[in-house]
Amino acid sequence: MKKTVSFAVMHFTVAFSVAYWLTGSVVVGGAVALVEPAINTVMFYFHEKVWQRVQSVRGQRRPEPRRMVSREGFTPFVH
Repeated sequence: MKKTVSFAVMHFTVAFSVAYWLTGSVVVGGAVALVEPAINTVMFYFHEKVWQRVQSVRGQRRPEPRRMVSREGFTPFVH
């Protein structure tokens, strides 16, 4: 939990600092520091859902193993 809190503090600080540096406005910096992490959190949820689906589809379509070729022909092991 400490790691999560420290990451959140760092994220808010970076978001505020960048927005403040670009605009010179404390209000805009504060708004960005609150809105951007919230949107990131929601987008991360959907990203994970898509990633899980991609992984499950790839798991269903396992390619045939390829055999290694030696001078004598096919070797008995699979690569």
